[in-house]
Amino acid sequence: MLASVAISLLAPAAALAAEPKAVIQGELDKALKAEIQRAIGVVKTHPESRVDARRRAREASAAAIAVLRSEGYYDYQVEPDVGEGDHPDAVVRVTLGPRSMLAPARIVWDGAAPDAATIAVAEKALNLKPGAPGRAADVVAAEGRVAAMLRDRGYADASVRPRRVVVDHQSHTLQPTFSFAAGGLVHLDGVKVVGKTRTRPGWVGGLAGWKQGDVYSPAKVGQLERRLRDSGVFNSVTVALAPPDENVAGLRPVVASLGDRPPHTIELGGGYSTSEGAGIDAKWSTYNLLGRADTLTLAGRLAQIQQKLDAELDLPDFGRPDQIFKVGGDLFADDTKAYNDDGLGVRANLERHYTRTTFIALGAAIDAVNTREKTAINPNGVAVGENLNLVIFSTLAGFALDRSNDPLNPTRGWRVSAEADPTYVTGERTLPYLKLQGQASGYLPLDADANTVLAGRLKLGSIVGGSIPDVPADRRFFAGGGGSVRGFGYQKVGPQLADGTPLGGASLFESSLEVRRHITGPWGVVGFIDAGSVGPTFTPDFHQVDVGAGVGVRYNLGFAPLRFDIATPVTRRKGDPWAEFYISIGQSF
Repeated sequence: MLASVAISLLAPAAALAAEPKAVIQGELDKALKAEIQRAIGVVKTHPESRVDARRRAREASAAAIAVLRSEGYYDYQVEPDVGEGDHPDAVVRVTLGPRSMLAPARIVWDGAAPDAATIAVAEKALNLKPGAPGRAADVVAAEGRVAAMLRDRGYADASVRPRRVVVDHQSHTLQPTFSFAAGGLVHLDGVKVVGKTRTRPGWVGGLAGWKQGDVYSPAKVGQLERRLRDSGVFNSVTVALAPPDENVAGLRPVVASLGDRPPHTIELGGGYSTSEGAGIDAKWSTYNLLGRADTLTLAGRLAQIQQKLDAELDLPDFGRPDQIFKVGGDLFADDTKAYNDDGLGVRANLERHYTRTTFIALGAAIDAVNTREKTAINPNGVAVGENLNLVIFSTLAGFALDRSNDPLNPTRGWRVSAEADPTYVTGERTLPYLKLQGQASGYLPLDADANTVLAGRLKLGSIVGGSIPDVPADRRFFAGGGGSVRGFGYQKVGPQLADGTPLGGASLFESSLEVRRHITGPWGVVGFIDAGSVGPTFTPDFHQVDVGAGVGVRYNLGFAPLRFDIATPVTRRKGDPWAEFYISIGQSF
Protein backbone atom coordinates (compact mmCIF):
# COMPACT_ATOMS: atom_id res chain seq x y z
CA MET A 1 0.00 0.00 0.00
CA LEU A 2 2.75 2.43 0.96
CA ALA A 3 4.68 1.58 -2.22
CA SER A 4 1.67 2.28 -4.42
CA VAL A 5 1.12 5.65 -2.72
CA ALA A 6 4.78 6.59 -3.24
CA ILE A 7 4.56 5.65 -6.93
CA SER A 8 1.43 7.72 -7.43
CA LEU A 9 3.04 10.73 -5.76
CA LEU A 10 6.19 10.46 -7.83
CA ALA A 11 4.44 10.01 -11.17
CA PRO A 12 3.43 13.68 -11.67
CA ALA A 13 6.94 14.80 -10.75
CA ALA A 14 8.44 12.39 -13.27
CA ALA A 15 6.10 13.65 -15.97
CA LEU A 16 7.28 17.23 -15.37
CA ALA A 17 11.00 16.40 -15.17
CA ALA A 18 13.03 18.10 -17.90
CA GLU A 19 14.58 15.84 -20.56
CA PRO A 20 16.75 16.56 -23.62
CA LYS A 21 14.77 17.68 -26.65
CA ALA A 22 16.69 15.13 -28.69
CA VAL A 23 19.26 12.37 -28.17
CA ILE A 24 22.68 13.15 -29.67
CA GLN A 25 24.48 10.24 -31.33
CA GLY A 26 27.94 10.17 -32.85
CA GLU A 27 31.61 10.22 -31.93
CA LEU A 28 31.97 13.62 -30.25
CA ASP A 29 34.27 14.83 -27.52
CA LYS A 30 32.58 15.51 -24.20
CA ALA A 31 32.79 19.32 -24.33
CA LEU A 32 31.41 19.62 -27.89
CA LYS A 33 28.57 17.21 -27.13
CA ALA A 34 27.64 19.19 -24.02
CA GLU A 35 27.66 22.44 -26.04
CA ILE A 36 25.34 20.94 -28.66
CA GLN A 37 23.06 19.58 -25.95
CA ARG A 38 22.81 23.05 -24.35
CA ALA A 39 21.93 24.58 -27.72
CA ILE A 40 19.23 21.98 -28.36
CA GLY A 41 17.71 22.52 -24.93
CA VAL A 42 15.31 20.52 -22.81
CA VAL A 43 11.54 19.90 -22.76
CA LYS A 44 9.13 18.84 -20.02
CA THR A 45 7.13 16.38 -22.09
CA HIS A 46 8.00 13.34 -24.18
CA PRO A 47 7.01 13.37 -27.90
CA GLU A 48 3.32 12.58 -28.28
CA SER A 49 3.79 10.82 -31.63
CA ARG A 50 6.33 9.92 -34.28
CA VAL A 51 5.41 13.11 -36.16
CA ASP A 52 6.11 15.20 -33.05
CA ALA A 53 9.42 13.40 -32.50
CA ARG A 54 10.50 14.02 -36.11
CA ARG A 55 9.66 17.74 -35.77
CA ARG A 56 11.79 17.94 -32.64
CA ALA A 57 14.64 16.13 -34.37
CA ARG A 58 14.62 18.64 -37.25
CA GLU A 59 14.66 21.59 -34.84
CA ALA A 60 17.47 20.00 -32.81
CA SER A 61 19.47 19.35 -36.01
CA ALA A 62 19.34 23.03 -36.92
CA ALA A 63 20.67 23.94 -33.46
CA ALA A 64 23.42 21.31 -33.73
CA ILE A 65 24.51 22.62 -37.16
CA ALA A 66 24.80 26.17 -35.76
CA VAL A 67 27.11 24.92 -32.99
CA LEU A 68 29.24 22.87 -35.40
CA ARG A 69 29.74 25.78 -37.77
CA SER A 70 30.62 28.11 -34.89
CA GLU A 71 33.32 25.62 -33.85
CA GLY A 72 34.81 25.35 -37.34
CA TYR A 73 33.15 22.10 -38.50
CA TYR A 74 31.82 22.77 -42.02
CA ASP A 75 32.14 19.28 -43.47
CA TYR A 76 29.65 17.72 -41.09
CA GLN A 77 26.79 15.34 -41.62
CA VAL A 78 23.75 15.88 -39.38
CA GLU A 79 20.76 13.55 -39.74
CA PRO A 80 17.48 13.98 -37.84
CA ASP A 81 15.77 10.71 -36.99
CA VAL A 82 13.40 9.08 -34.51
CA GLY A 83 13.56 6.00 -32.33
CA GLU A 84 11.26 3.02 -32.20
CA GLY A 85 7.67 2.83 -30.95
CA ASP A 86 4.62 5.07 -30.99
CA HIS A 87 6.24 7.61 -28.65
CA PRO A 88 9.88 7.52 -29.77
CA ASP A 89 12.82 9.74 -28.84
CA ALA A 90 13.92 12.45 -31.23
CA VAL A 91 17.42 11.56 -32.43
CA VAL A 92 20.19 13.61 -34.05
CA ARG A 93 23.09 11.68 -35.60
CA VAL A 94 26.25 13.77 -35.99
CA THR A 95 29.33 12.98 -38.06
CA LEU A 96 31.90 15.72 -37.59
CA GLY A 97 34.15 15.45 -40.61
CA PRO A 98 37.45 17.41 -40.78
CA ARG A 99 37.67 20.67 -38.87
CA SER A 100 38.38 23.80 -40.94
CA MET A 101 41.51 25.63 -39.86
CA LEU A 102 42.25 29.33 -40.20
CA ALA A 103 43.98 30.55 -43.35
CA PRO A 104 45.83 33.90 -43.20
CA ALA A 105 43.30 36.66 -42.45
CA ARG A 106 43.13 39.84 -44.52
CA ILE A 107 42.06 43.45 -43.85
CA VAL A 108 40.71 45.73 -46.56
CA TRP A 109 39.93 49.42 -46.12
CA ASP A 110 36.75 51.06 -47.31
CA GLY A 111 37.90 54.55 -48.25
CA ALA A 112 41.20 56.07 -47.13
CA ALA A 113 43.42 53.75 -45.12
CA PRO A 114 44.86 54.89 -41.78
CA ASP A 115 48.55 55.65 -41.30
CA ALA A 116 51.11 52.88 -41.81
CA ALA A 117 51.76 52.41 -38.07
CA THR A 118 48.04 51.92 -37.42
CA ILE A 119 47.77 49.42 -40.29
CA ALA A 120 50.59 47.41 -38.71
CA VAL A 121 48.92 47.50 -35.29
CA ALA A 122 45.62 46.43 -36.88
CA GLU A 123 47.25 43.36 -38.45
CA LYS A 124 48.74 42.46 -35.07
CA ALA A 125 45.44 43.05 -33.25
CA LEU A 126 43.74 40.36 -35.35
CA ASN A 127 45.76 37.72 -33.51
CA LEU A 128 44.34 34.93 -35.72
CA LYS A 129 47.07 32.35 -36.15
CA PRO A 130 46.96 30.32 -39.39
CA GLY A 131 46.31 26.68 -38.58
CA ALA A 132 44.22 27.41 -35.51
CA PRO A 133 40.62 26.10 -35.39
CA GLY A 134 38.26 28.32 -37.41
CA ARG A 135 35.92 29.26 -34.55
CA ALA A 136 33.31 31.90 -35.32
CA ALA A 137 33.77 33.51 -31.88
CA ASP A 138 37.48 34.06 -32.56
CA VAL A 139 36.72 35.72 -35.91
CA VAL A 140 34.13 38.08 -34.38
CA ALA A 141 36.45 38.92 -31.46
CA ALA A 142 39.29 39.77 -33.87
CA GLU A 143 37.01 42.21 -35.71
CA GLY A 144 36.07 43.87 -32.42
CA ARG A 145 39.71 44.22 -31.39
CA VAL A 146 40.62 46.04 -34.59
CA ALA A 147 37.64 48.39 -34.33
CA ALA A 148 38.54 49.25 -30.71
CA MET A 149 42.19 49.75 -31.65
CA LEU A 150 41.27 52.21 -34.41
CA ARG A 151 39.29 54.35 -31.97
CA ASP A 152 42.07 54.13 -29.38
CA ARG A 153 44.50 55.53 -31.97
CA GLY A 154 42.32 58.53 -32.72
CA TYR A 155 40.06 57.25 -35.53
CA ALA A 156 36.90 58.08 -33.61
CA ASP A 157 34.56 57.58 -36.57
CA ALA A 158 35.92 54.15 -37.52
CA SER A 159 33.21 51.65 -38.44
CA VAL A 160 32.98 47.99 -39.36
CA ARG A 161 31.86 46.94 -42.83
CA PRO A 162 30.47 43.47 -43.65
CA ARG A 163 33.18 40.83 -43.46
CA ARG A 164 33.64 37.97 -45.94
CA VAL A 165 34.48 34.46 -44.77
CA VAL A 166 35.43 31.82 -47.36
CA VAL A 167 35.37 28.13 -46.44
CA ASP A 168 37.41 25.86 -48.73
CA HIS A 169 36.01 22.35 -48.47
CA GLN A 170 38.94 20.89 -50.42
CA SER A 171 41.71 22.24 -48.16
CA HIS A 172 39.47 22.44 -45.08
CA THR A 173 40.42 26.05 -44.40
CA LEU A 174 38.52 29.16 -43.38
CA GLN A 175 39.79 32.55 -44.56
CA PRO A 176 38.20 35.72 -43.10
CA THR A 177 38.49 39.06 -44.86
CA PHE A 178 37.67 42.04 -42.64
CA SER A 179 36.54 45.42 -43.94
CA PHE A 180 36.80 48.70 -42.04
CA ALA A 181 36.15 52.36 -42.79
CA ALA A 182 38.77 54.17 -40.73
CA GLY A 183 37.56 57.71 -41.37
CA GLY A 184 39.91 60.58 -40.63
CA LEU A 185 42.15 61.10 -37.61
CA VAL A 186 40.23 63.26 -35.10
CA HIS A 187 41.88 66.12 -33.21
CA LEU A 188 40.28 67.45 -30.05
CA ASP A 189 39.10 70.93 -29.17
CA GLY A 190 37.95 71.99 -25.70
CA VAL A 191 34.93 70.92 -23.62
CA LYS A 192 31.41 72.11 -24.37
CA VAL A 193 29.15 72.04 -21.28
CA VAL A 194 25.40 71.52 -21.78
CA GLY A 195 22.48 70.78 -19.46
CA LYS A 196 20.88 72.31 -16.41
CA THR A 197 23.91 72.95 -14.23
CA ARG A 198 25.47 75.68 -12.13
CA THR A 199 28.94 74.40 -12.97
CA ARG A 200 31.36 76.86 -14.57
CA PRO A 201 32.41 75.65 -18.06
CA GLY A 202 35.95 76.88 -17.51
CA TRP A 203 36.35 74.67 -14.47
CA VAL A 204 35.08 71.61 -16.37
CA GLY A 205 37.51 72.35 -19.20
CA GLY A 206 40.35 72.37 -16.70
CA LEU A 207 39.64 68.72 -15.87
CA ALA A 208 40.25 67.57 -19.44
CA GLY A 209 43.29 65.35 -19.80
CA TRP A 210 44.18 66.71 -23.24
CA LYS A 211 45.31 69.92 -24.89
CA GLN A 212 43.69 71.57 -27.88
CA GLY A 213 44.84 69.77 -31.03
CA ASP A 214 45.67 66.46 -29.33
CA VAL A 215 44.60 63.26 -31.09
CA TYR A 216 41.29 61.87 -29.82
CA SER A 217 41.64 59.38 -26.97
CA PRO A 218 38.56 57.52 -25.67
CA ALA A 219 40.44 56.82 -22.43
CA LYS A 220 40.92 60.54 -21.77
CA VAL A 221 37.29 61.32 -22.60
CA GLY A 222 36.24 58.55 -20.21
CA GLN A 223 38.60 59.92 -17.58
CA LEU A 224 36.84 63.30 -17.71
CA GLU A 225 33.48 61.58 -17.17
CA ARG A 226 34.86 59.66 -14.19
CA ARG A 227 36.24 62.82 -12.60
CA LEU A 228 32.90 64.58 -12.92
CA ARG A 229 31.02 61.59 -11.49
CA ASP A 230 33.42 61.26 -8.56
CA SER A 231 32.67 64.82 -7.46
CA GLY A 232 29.29 63.57 -6.19
CA VAL A 233 27.36 66.74 -7.09
CA PHE A 234 25.66 65.55 -10.31
CA ASN A 235 22.62 63.34 -10.84
CA SER A 236 23.68 62.60 -14.41
CA VAL A 237 26.95 62.88 -16.31
CA THR A 238 27.53 62.02 -19.97
CA VAL A 239 30.76 62.90 -21.77
CA ALA A 240 31.14 62.13 -25.48
CA LEU A 241 32.83 63.35 -28.63
CA ALA A 242 30.73 65.81 -30.61
CA PRO A 243 29.40 64.58 -34.00
CA PRO A 244 31.47 65.22 -37.15
CA ASP A 245 29.35 68.18 -38.26
CA GLU A 246 30.62 70.17 -35.24
CA ASN A 247 34.17 69.99 -36.56
CA VAL A 248 35.65 73.51 -36.69
CA ALA A 249 39.05 74.18 -38.26
CA GLY A 250 39.90 70.48 -38.00
CA LEU A 251 39.02 70.26 -34.30
CA ARG A 252 36.13 68.44 -32.59
CA PRO A 253 34.83 69.48 -29.15
CA VAL A 254 33.90 67.05 -26.39
CA VAL A 255 30.38 67.54 -25.03
CA ALA A 256 29.81 67.22 -21.28
CA SER A 257 26.12 66.91 -20.48
CA LEU A 258 25.58 67.60 -16.78
CA GLY A 259 22.50 67.40 -14.59
CA ASP A 260 22.91 68.82 -11.10
CA ARG A 261 21.64 66.91 -8.10
CA PRO A 262 19.29 68.84 -5.74
CA PRO A 263 21.28 71.74 -4.23
CA HIS A 264 20.76 70.58 -0.63
CA THR A 265 20.47 67.30 1.24
CA ILE A 266 19.75 66.46 4.87
CA GLU A 267 21.08 63.31 6.51
CA LEU A 268 20.17 61.92 9.93
CA GLY A 269 21.85 59.07 11.76
CA GLY A 270 22.20 57.55 15.18
CA GLY A 271 23.65 54.78 17.27
CA TYR A 272 23.54 53.22 20.69
CA SER A 273 25.75 51.14 22.93
CA THR A 274 25.50 50.29 26.60
CA SER A 275 28.93 51.83 27.27
CA GLU A 276 28.75 54.97 25.11
CA GLY A 277 25.03 55.63 25.36
CA ALA A 278 22.90 57.08 22.59
CA GLY A 279 23.94 59.56 19.95
CA ILE A 280 22.33 61.30 16.99
CA ASP A 281 23.97 62.94 13.98
CA ALA A 282 22.64 65.47 11.50
CA LYS A 283 24.24 66.76 8.32
CA TRP A 284 23.23 69.55 5.90
CA SER A 285 25.08 69.57 2.58
CA THR A 286 25.06 72.24 -0.11
CA TYR A 287 26.36 71.31 -3.56
CA ASN A 288 28.01 73.32 -6.31
CA LEU A 289 27.69 76.60 -4.45
CA LEU A 290 30.80 78.00 -6.16
CA GLY A 291 30.15 76.37 -9.54
CA ARG A 292 33.14 74.02 -9.30
CA ALA A 293 31.52 70.82 -7.98
CA ASP A 294 32.20 71.91 -4.41
CA THR A 295 30.41 70.59 -1.31
CA LEU A 296 29.73 72.62 1.85
CA THR A 297 28.78 70.43 4.81
CA LEU A 298 27.38 71.55 8.17
CA ALA A 299 27.27 68.71 10.66
CA GLY A 300 26.18 68.29 14.25
CA ARG A 301 26.48 65.51 16.78
CA LEU A 302 24.63 65.22 20.07
CA ALA A 303 25.65 62.25 22.19
CA GLN A 304 26.20 61.42 25.83
CA ILE A 305 29.97 61.47 25.43
CA GLN A 306 30.36 64.10 22.68
CA GLN A 307 28.74 67.25 21.34
CA LYS A 308 30.05 68.80 18.16
CA LEU A 309 29.30 71.39 15.46
CA ASP A 310 31.41 71.17 12.32
CA ALA A 311 31.64 72.98 8.97
CA GLU A 312 33.72 71.81 6.00
CA LEU A 313 34.18 72.96 2.41
CA ASP A 314 35.46 70.36 -0.09
CA LEU A 315 36.93 71.56 -3.38
CA PRO A 316 37.52 68.63 -5.78
CA ASP A 317 40.20 68.74 -8.47
CA PHE A 318 41.93 71.57 -6.64
CA GLY A 319 45.03 72.74 -8.48
CA ARG A 320 45.07 69.54 -10.52
CA PRO A 321 42.63 66.74 -11.34
CA ASP A 322 41.93 64.06 -8.71
CA GLN A 323 43.07 66.31 -5.86
CA ILE A 324 40.69 67.49 -3.12
CA PHE A 325 41.26 70.47 -0.83
CA LYS A 326 39.29 70.37 2.42
CA VAL A 327 39.08 73.26 4.87
CA GLY A 328 36.95 73.27 7.99
CA GLY A 329 36.43 74.15 11.60
CA ASP A 330 34.55 72.83 14.61
CA LEU A 331 33.28 73.53 18.11
CA PHE A 332 33.42 70.49 20.37
CA ALA A 333 32.91 69.16 23.86
CA ASP A 334 33.75 65.68 25.16
CA ASP A 335 32.50 64.16 28.38
CA THR A 336 34.23 60.83 28.89
CA LYS A 337 35.32 58.78 31.90
CA ALA A 338 38.96 59.61 31.13
CA TYR A 339 38.70 63.37 30.55
CA ASN A 340 36.41 66.29 29.83
CA ASP A 341 37.27 68.97 27.30
CA ASP A 342 35.82 71.68 25.13
CA GLY A 343 37.28 73.95 22.50
CA LEU A 344 37.43 74.91 18.89
CA GLY A 345 39.65 74.12 15.96
CA VAL A 346 40.43 74.82 12.32
CA ARG A 347 41.98 72.44 9.80
CA ALA A 348 43.02 72.08 6.16
CA ASN A 349 43.80 68.88 4.24
CA LEU A 350 44.94 68.15 0.70
CA GLU A 351 44.14 64.68 -0.65
CA ARG A 352 45.54 63.23 -3.85
CA HIS A 353 43.11 60.53 -4.99
CA TYR A 354 43.84 57.53 -7.19
CA THR A 355 40.36 56.07 -6.62
CA ARG A 356 37.52 57.33 -4.42
CA THR A 357 38.92 55.41 -1.45
CA THR A 358 42.63 55.26 -2.27
CA PHE A 359 44.61 58.45 -1.64
CA ILE A 360 47.52 60.17 0.04
CA ALA A 361 46.93 63.16 2.31
CA LEU A 362 48.75 66.13 3.85
CA GLY A 363 47.16 68.44 6.38
CA ALA A 364 47.46 70.80 9.33
CA ALA A 365 45.24 71.78 12.25
CA ILE A 366 45.14 74.21 15.18
CA ASP A 367 43.00 73.49 18.25
CA ALA A 368 42.38 75.65 21.31
CA VAL A 369 41.31 73.30 24.11
CA ASN A 370 40.35 73.45 27.75
CA THR A 371 40.92 69.93 29.06
CA ARG A 372 40.20 68.51 32.49
CA GLU A 373 42.31 65.42 33.00
CA LYS A 374 41.80 62.73 35.62
CA THR A 375 45.13 61.43 36.86
CA ALA A 376 44.69 60.40 40.51
CA ILE A 377 42.19 59.43 43.22
CA ASN A 378 41.78 61.84 46.17
CA PRO A 379 41.16 60.68 49.78
CA ASN A 380 37.43 60.80 49.13
CA GLY A 381 37.78 58.29 46.32
CA VAL A 382 37.08 60.84 43.54
CA ALA A 383 39.16 61.03 40.37
CA VAL A 384 40.93 64.38 40.11
CA GLY A 385 43.56 65.97 37.87
CA GLU A 386 44.71 69.10 36.10
CA ASN A 387 42.63 71.70 34.31
CA LEU A 388 44.70 72.87 31.33
CA ASN A 389 44.26 75.53 28.66
CA LEU A 390 46.21 74.40 25.62
CA VAL A 391 46.85 75.36 22.02
CA ILE A 392 47.76 72.32 19.92
CA PHE A 393 49.40 72.56 16.49
CA SER A 394 49.46 69.40 14.42
CA THR A 395 50.29 68.33 10.91
CA LEU A 396 49.26 65.18 9.10
CA ALA A 397 50.71 62.85 6.48
CA GLY A 398 48.89 59.67 5.59
CA PHE A 399 47.59 57.30 2.96
CA ALA A 400 44.73 54.88 2.42
CA LEU A 401 44.94 51.97 -0.02
CA ASP A 402 41.61 50.22 -0.65
CA ARG A 403 41.41 47.03 -2.68
CA SER A 404 38.08 45.84 -1.28
CA ASN A 405 34.90 45.50 -3.32
CA ASP A 406 32.58 47.71 -1.22
CA PRO A 407 33.28 50.64 1.15
CA LEU A 408 30.50 49.78 3.63
CA ASN A 409 29.95 46.03 3.24
CA PRO A 410 33.09 44.39 1.80
CA THR A 411 33.11 40.68 1.00
CA ARG A 412 36.54 40.33 -0.65
CA GLY A 413 39.82 42.25 -0.93
CA TRP A 414 41.86 44.22 1.59
CA ARG A 415 42.61 47.72 2.92
CA VAL A 416 45.68 49.39 4.41
CA SER A 417 45.93 52.87 5.93
CA ALA A 418 48.57 54.75 7.93
CA GLU A 419 48.94 58.23 9.40
CA ALA A 420 51.69 60.28 11.04
CA ASP A 421 50.80 63.39 13.09
CA PRO A 422 53.70 65.58 14.25
CA THR A 423 52.23 67.60 17.12
CA TYR A 424 53.31 70.57 19.25
CA VAL A 425 51.46 71.39 22.47
CA THR A 426 51.78 74.84 24.02
CA GLY A 427 49.97 76.90 26.68
CA GLU A 428 49.92 75.55 30.23
CA ARG A 429 51.95 72.56 29.06
CA THR A 430 54.65 72.43 26.39
CA LEU A 431 55.41 69.20 24.56
CA PRO A 432 56.37 68.06 21.04
CA TYR A 433 55.63 64.47 19.98
CA LEU A 434 54.87 62.28 16.96
CA LYS A 435 51.70 60.19 16.86
CA LEU A 436 51.76 57.18 14.50
CA GLN A 437 48.97 54.75 13.68
CA GLY A 438 48.17 52.24 10.98
CA GLN A 439 45.50 49.66 10.20
CA ALA A 440 45.09 46.71 7.83
CA SER A 441 41.97 44.66 7.17
CA GLY A 442 41.18 41.77 4.85
CA TYR A 443 38.05 40.00 3.58
CA LEU A 444 38.03 36.42 2.30
CA PRO A 445 34.87 34.82 0.82
CA LEU A 446 34.60 31.14 1.70
CA ASP A 447 32.18 30.30 -1.14
CA ALA A 448 31.52 31.46 -4.68
CA ASP A 449 28.59 33.71 -3.74
CA ALA A 450 30.37 35.26 -0.73
CA ASN A 451 27.59 34.09 1.58
CA THR A 452 30.24 33.33 4.19
CA VAL A 453 33.08 35.82 4.64
CA LEU A 454 36.09 35.67 6.95
CA ALA A 455 37.16 39.22 7.93
CA GLY A 456 40.19 40.31 9.94
CA ARG A 457 41.61 43.60 11.22
CA LEU A 458 44.87 44.72 12.83
CA LYS A 459 45.58 48.22 14.18
CA LEU A 460 48.77 49.55 15.79
CA GLY A 461 49.59 52.95 17.25
CA SER A 462 52.51 54.67 18.94
CA ILE A 463 53.29 58.09 20.41
CA VAL A 464 56.99 58.85 20.06
CA GLY A 465 58.63 61.64 22.08
CA GLY A 466 55.82 62.06 24.60
CA SER A 467 55.18 60.11 27.78
CA ILE A 468 52.11 59.58 29.94
CA PRO A 469 50.84 61.75 31.65
CA ASP A 470 52.56 64.56 29.69
CA VAL A 471 50.58 63.89 26.49
CA PRO A 472 47.16 65.61 26.90
CA ALA A 473 44.50 63.05 27.75
CA ASP A 474 42.39 63.75 24.66
CA ARG A 475 45.39 62.99 22.42
CA ARG A 476 46.30 59.63 23.96
CA PHE A 477 45.31 56.19 22.71
CA PHE A 478 42.22 54.53 24.17
CA ALA A 479 40.53 51.23 23.35
CA GLY A 480 37.24 49.52 24.09
CA GLY A 481 33.78 49.98 22.64
CA GLY A 482 31.86 49.33 19.45
CA GLY A 483 34.57 50.31 16.96
CA SER A 484 37.41 48.87 19.00
CA VAL A 485 37.30 45.93 21.42
CA ARG A 486 33.68 44.89 21.81
CA GLY A 487 32.66 43.43 25.16
CA PHE A 488 34.44 46.20 27.05
CA GLY A 489 33.10 49.65 27.85
CA TYR A 490 34.22 52.77 26.02
CA GLN A 491 37.91 53.46 26.89
CA LYS A 492 37.87 50.50 29.29
CA VAL A 493 40.82 48.59 27.76
CA GLY A 494 44.20 49.52 29.23
CA PRO A 495 45.54 51.16 32.41
CA GLN A 496 42.97 52.49 34.91
CA LEU A 497 42.88 54.26 38.25
CA ALA A 498 41.61 52.42 41.30
CA ASP A 499 38.04 53.57 40.63
CA GLY A 500 38.15 52.32 37.02
CA THR A 501 38.89 55.70 35.40
CA PRO A 502 40.79 55.04 32.11
CA LEU A 503 44.24 56.62 31.82
CA GLY A 504 44.93 55.99 28.14
CA GLY A 505 48.38 55.25 26.82
CA ALA A 506 51.21 55.93 24.41
CA SER A 507 50.72 52.75 22.39
CA LEU A 508 47.82 50.78 20.95
CA PHE A 509 47.16 47.28 19.70
CA GLU A 510 43.79 46.13 18.35
CA SER A 511 42.73 43.08 16.35
CA SER A 512 39.45 41.57 15.25
CA LEU A 513 38.36 38.35 13.56
CA GLU A 514 34.82 37.94 12.24
CA VAL A 515 32.87 35.23 10.42
CA ARG A 516 30.02 36.90 8.50
CA ARG A 517 27.22 34.69 7.20
CA HIS A 518 24.34 35.71 4.95
CA ILE A 519 21.20 33.83 6.00
CA THR A 520 18.31 34.88 3.77
CA GLY A 521 17.07 38.04 2.08
CA PRO A 522 18.54 41.04 3.91
CA TRP A 523 19.43 39.07 7.06
CA GLY A 524 22.84 37.91 8.18
CA VAL A 525 24.68 36.87 11.35
CA VAL A 526 28.21 37.42 12.64
CA GLY A 527 30.48 35.76 15.18
CA PHE A 528 33.54 37.70 16.31
CA ILE A 529 36.55 37.88 18.62
CA ASP A 530 38.23 41.23 19.39
CA ALA A 531 41.50 41.77 21.25
CA GLY A 532 43.41 44.89 22.26
CA SER A 533 45.77 46.61 24.64
CA VAL A 534 46.86 50.13 25.57
CA GLY A 535 50.39 50.58 26.95
CA PRO A 536 52.18 53.36 28.86
CA THR A 537 55.23 53.39 26.52
CA PHE A 538 55.56 53.93 22.78
CA THR A 539 56.00 50.18 22.20
CA PRO A 540 52.67 48.30 21.89
CA ASP A 541 52.00 46.10 24.92
CA PHE A 542 51.23 42.48 24.06
CA HIS A 543 51.50 41.18 27.65
CA GLN A 544 48.22 42.57 28.97
CA VAL A 545 45.77 41.93 26.16
CA ASP A 546 42.03 42.18 26.75
CA VAL A 547 39.78 39.87 24.72
CA GLY A 548 36.07 40.15 23.94
CA ALA A 549 33.81 37.83 21.96
CA GLY A 550 30.25 37.92 20.76
CA VAL A 551 27.67 37.51 18.05
CA GLY A 552 25.65 39.92 15.97
CA VAL A 553 22.80 40.31 13.52
CA ARG A 554 23.00 42.26 10.26
CA TYR A 555 20.08 43.67 8.26
CA ASN A 556 21.04 44.94 4.81
CA LEU A 557 19.49 48.36 4.18
CA GLY A 558 20.60 48.33 0.54
CA PHE A 559 23.40 50.87 0.94
CA ALA A 560 24.87 49.39 4.17
CA PRO A 561 24.02 46.85 6.87
CA LEU A 562 22.30 47.79 10.12
CA ARG A 563 24.46 46.28 12.85
CA PHE A 564 23.36 44.87 16.20
CA ASP A 565 26.11 43.22 18.29
CA ILE A 566 26.23 41.71 21.76
CA ALA A 567 29.63 40.92 23.26
CA THR A 568 31.10 39.74 26.56
CA PRO A 569 34.59 40.36 27.98
CA VAL A 570 36.52 37.08 27.93
CA THR A 571 39.25 38.60 30.13
CA ARG A 572 36.71 40.17 32.47
CA ARG A 573 37.95 42.28 35.38
CA LYS A 574 36.15 43.32 38.53
CA GLY A 575 33.57 45.95 37.69
CA ASP A 576 33.30 45.04 34.00
CA PRO A 577 29.72 44.30 32.85
CA TRP A 578 28.91 40.79 31.68
CA ALA A 579 27.76 42.01 28.27
CA GLU A 580 27.71 45.12 26.07
CA PHE A 581 25.23 45.94 23.30
CA TYR A 582 25.96 47.98 20.14
CA ILE A 583 23.67 49.31 17.40
CA SER A 584 25.10 51.14 14.38
CA ILE A 585 25.16 51.28 10.56
CA GLY A 586 27.90 49.63 8.51
CA GLN A 587 30.17 46.71 9.27
CA SER A 588 32.49 47.11 12.26
CA PHE A 589 35.43 47.31 9.82
